[in-house]
Amino acid sequence: MANYFSILLVILTVVTGLVWLVDALFWAPKRKAASAGSAEGEKLPYWVDTSQQIFPVIAFVLVLRSFLYEPFQIPSGSMMPTLLVGDFILVEKYAYGLKDPVVRHKFLETGTPERGDIVVFKYPEDPNIDYIKRVVGMPGDTVIYQNKQVFIRPKCTGENSAECKKLQPVPVTFKSRGEFVQNMAPLLRYTEQLGEVEHDVLRHPTRKDMPARFYTQPGTRSDEWLVPEGEYFVMGDNRDNSRDSRYWGFVPDANLVGKAVAIWISFEFERSAEDLIPAWIPTGVRFNRIGGIE
Repeated sequence: MANYFSILLVILTVVTGLVWLVDALFWAPKRKAASAGSAEGEKLPYWVDTSQQIFPVIAFVLVLRSFLYEPFQIPSGSMMPTLLVGDFILVEKYAYGLKDPVVRHKFLETGTPERGDIVVFKYPEDPNIDYIKRVVGMPGDTVIYQNKQVFIRPKCTGENSAECKKLQPVPVTFKSRGEFVQNMAPLLRYTEQLGEVEHDVLRHPTRKDMPARFYTQPGTRSDEWLVPEGEYFVMGDNRDNSRDSRYWGFVPDANLVGKAVAIWISFEFERSAEDLIPAWIPTGVRFNRIGGIE
């Protein structure tokens, strides 16, 4: 849907811009000559006037959401507790390269994801759907997920080949459970350290790890993934309620949309089934959640 909107914006921008340009070069001089000496003066056609008024607005919106920032809504709880249903976030589009808004071809390199980044990307199995997850595995990494614990063996290079062959568990510390409840069970809350990023994750206390292997790689186990070059291994912070790279694979660099950087508004939706007011109408605003994302 988001890509369709981008295409529509491009079409409207081009059409209204062409109307404005053709009018300025050809039609306006003819109207001016025809209306010379007329008491009514030059009369601008409605469709030309409309194009001139909306072209700057549409062009500004196109540039803003295509190359700078684009708003997204969080539809599910897969990124709890970092992001909640009802959060509206801003995604930095230029963080990982500038792409044209139609075919999404990258024409300028501006950076690459870092471990711990929260990224929005086109779902590899259906590019029309936008997903949001956290980057766990970088290109060349080996990622293992056992007993709800992440282990990472970084890509070995000439400088660190002797050191990186050992499996390195991601540090975690237990925190208060807080208010997070799922299926009548309080979720366990941990703080996890991914590179330079410290963030919280949730674990279901009784749910066992489910087989999540999406294909078999030579020399690896069912809970082990070797991240290919140019791709990333992503996971949701709500570890037992997230369909992520454990299930459907890696995220190619070409699918990256941008980096989630801020929550600009957050709504509560707490209506019962008996409520006459539609469920999509917010019941309140969570002002305390507005700000940067970690």
